[in-house]
Amino acid sequence: MVKVYCYSKCTTCKKALKWLDDNGVKYESLDIKEQHPDRNTIKELNAKSGLPLKKFFNTSGMLYREMELSGKLPGMSDDEMLDLLASDGMLVKRPLLITDKRVLVGFKEAEWREAFL
Repeated sequence: MVKVYCYSKCTTCKKALKWLDDNGVKYESLDIKEQHPDRNTIKELNAKSGLPLKKFFNTSGMLYREMELSGKLPGMSDDEMLDLLASDGMLVKRPLLITDKRVLVGFKEAEWREAFL
């Protein structure tokens, strides 16, 4: 089953869910603010994605800016970043798409098309 962590007020998430609907992809939508992934889940998703852990941060989010993370992340260990991502779903880049084989961070239509079509 495909899972998508989204935030209901996020326009990119709305576009991504519409894309899934339009392409007949069945999915479970999870509210990233209320049901954010825990530390172990983020660690597993990061490994499955093949991306640097820094790519999991919502760099355009208010919380990211308030915490001034752009200057702090380069000096953080993976363990510190995992703890931070697990502390608040609003720090996690969205939508976060999870399939049996892939994890996609953010919505890039070409990547999503490749994952499903």
